[in-house]
Amino acid sequence: MKFYAAILITAITLPSIALCQQKDTLIKKLDSASKVQPDTAKNGHNDIKQENYNEVTKLNAKTYFLLLGSDIKQQFSAPFHIKQKDYPKMAAFVLIAGGLIAADEPINDFAVNIRNNNQPVVGVSKYVTRFGGQYEALTLAALGAYGFVFKNEKLKTTTLLATQAYFSSALVAETLKFLSGRQRPIYYDPKTMDNEPTWHGPLYQFKKTPQGTKPPASTYTSFPSGHTTLAFAAATVFAMEYRDRPLVPIISYSAASLIGLSRITENKHWASDIFVGAALGYLCGKQVVNNYHRYNKLQKQKQSVSFNLNYLNGKLLPGLVYRF
Repeated sequence: MKFYAAILITAITLPSIALCQQKDTLIKKLDSASKVQPDTAKNGHNDIKQENYNEVTKLNAKTYFLLLGSDIKQQFSAPFHIKQKDYPKMAAFVLIAGGLIAADEPINDFAVNIRNNNQPVVGVSKYVTRFGGQYEALTLAALGAYGFVFKNEKLKTTTLLATQAYFSSALVAETLKFLSGRQRPIYYDPKTMDNEPTWHGPLYQFKKTPQGTKPPASTYTSFPSGHTTLAFAAATVFAMEYRDRPLVPIISYSAASLIGLSRITENKHWASDIFVGAALGYLCGKQVVNNYHRYNKLQKQKQSVSFNLNYLNGKLLPGLVYRF
């Protein structure tokens, strides 16, 4: 079982580390450039000035779904693009995740004990955990509506990118849930009356007991935490797009962290589920932002080149004007 868990963690690590190493396929789709350009945002210097969110780089329905499709493709193909220089990061990730897997049960016992003996924790935990699911979607919808009504292009664009991170990271998380088949801490085996962080693997959720019954499918969808993945994916988008306002990253990551912790106190996830979900969400959000700014740069390049005609010595001469 531990060997299976190690393989699964490695499978998680490969896409996680490689997500931010992807090169864009959008150039061939959105531009006539003959070769793929490297990630323009890899050095962390995306142009986040308000004036750069304008008609030139506006996301319409076509480009929104084109970018979303590219995001999903890059995130799922990430394991095939892992580089040797990322091996130390991968090793560190595996060591931390492995350590948490080993400590999952005592951490769960500690969290449940706190919850059982502190009524205020119960109320706060139930309230906070909702913002990692449907409430998060409502929050994004409200922010997007504000951006549209008050014509704040930066907020509007950031919210649209956050929804891309929300959808794409959800697909990745749900796929991993299906493949891992990990048992949630809330499920107690009827024979042993104990909850175990067991890894059942794919298809187990469809398996019936000798009596012809089976627990709810959600019983075996613990790894990784979907609420945490989605929360960190959206939080990363806002943190990157508003890094010029230090309070925004602080609020974004604090809210996402509280949502992750609430999943432990609600006894819905093991600690390692939260850690992997947070890392996965962060890297998915980062990839989405980088993908947009790559598209942003392409649009500016298109706008900087124009065709004109010049009259010289009685002849019309075609020409190109490059603005910089």
